[in-house]
Amino acid sequence: MGKGRESKPHIGIFGRRNNGKSSLINALAQQEIAIVSDVPGTTTDPVRKSMEIPGIGPAILVDTAGIDDTGELGAKRVHKSLATLKTVDLAVLVITHNHFDDFEVKLVEAFRKQDVPFVLIHNKSDVVPPSPQFIHFVEKEFGVKPMPFCALDPQNLEEVISALRKAMPETAYRARSLLGDLLSYGDLVVLITPIDNEAPEGRLILPQVQAIRDIIDNDCIAVVVKEKEVDALMKNLNPRPSLVVTDSQVFLRADASVPGDIPLTSFSIMLARHKGDFENYLRGTPKIAELKDDDRVLLLESCTHHVACDDIGRVKIPRWMSNYTGKKLHYDVVAGLGDLPRPITDYALVVQCGGCMITRKQIKSRLQPAIEAGVPVTNYGMAIAWMHGIYHRAVAPFTLLEKTKEDYL
Repeated sequence: MGKGRESKPHIGIFGRRNNGKSSLINALAQQEIAIVSDVPGTTTDPVRKSMEIPGIGPAILVDTAGIDDTGELGAKRVHKSLATLKTVDLAVLVITHNHFDDFEVKLVEAFRKQDVPFVLIHNKSDVVPPSPQFIHFVEKEFGVKPMPFCALDPQNLEEVISALRKAMPETAYRARSLLGDLLSYGDLVVLITPIDNEAPEGRLILPQVQAIRDIIDNDCIAVVVKEKEVDALMKNLNPRPSLVVTDSQVFLRADASVPGDIPLTSFSIMLARHKGDFENYLRGTPKIAELKDDDRVLLLESCTHHVACDDIGRVKIPRWMSNYTGKKLHYDVVAGLGDLPRPITDYALVVQCGGCMITRKQIKSRLQPAIEAGVPVTNYGMAIAWMHGIYHRAVAPFTLLEKTKEDYL
């Protein structure tokens, strides 16, 4: 299944086989986008469908296999279905015939463990409606009221959509500004964007494009420049920049070229603060200095891409880290949101990419096992800044902002 390639909010559809999960998706989409069959177990692996939900916008619906699937293959399907909880922002539990037993209880426990809000849909209510006693029991025991529905005759579809909209965390679809709280009207921001063999042909990488759009949305001015032209730009630029954002790979050059009184950070640190686990990154980054011989470092790339000969995650960061620490370190690189090659406790440090292609929920879920196990976590840009001796300057725009907020409060 495709993993982590969409930054839209994800809604997972869960329940037993033949409860009408695929029919519900078709009803929500108001078109036949999921295969429907009377044969239990038609949906095997989780299937992703993109659709527009009023009040939320573009979203990804994830159709999962039945939680009651049987046999060795069925157990694998159930495992894959539960694994999608690491990527979804909202769950929909589909039940029928007033059934809420061990399968459903375990699902609710899994939702809560992953901190995923959920909506409870009682499908096929035209055949067997939810009884008052059943509604009372479920609401009392689990704190959620079953919503009667018939996917084949969805007369209360608007009510279901409204429930999804209310349950969906705003952070999943209402994007916070990347840089807005650092800027004032008309500020000038310089973006240092190297054009090397990792840059896509004829365009900029996504974090650079996102930064430009965010700067413009905040009624400010973006000036984009390659690292070789920064010195000349700084001599002639008027007004002075309120902020400079650089590609992490040229941090040292940017630090030398940008006067010390001008705030400087990187695209990766910008993303780390925007959608990563910034507080844990701040705690974990200094642990780079404590790495020992034969420690193992995990590098997490949350998207897949063509690997260049001087790739940032696979080549440059390991090289810089080995040189900085002077230790013999071992590195594992995992692309996408797949399984890890070894237990998380085998690692002395986890280094997460900026995560421009995935959601905040997906990044936090990806890092959760490491944090729970006490394994330090950091981010590409923050690790690079630490190893180049400019960490405190690079995180200062955001840490000073948070300090100012605390003082104000």
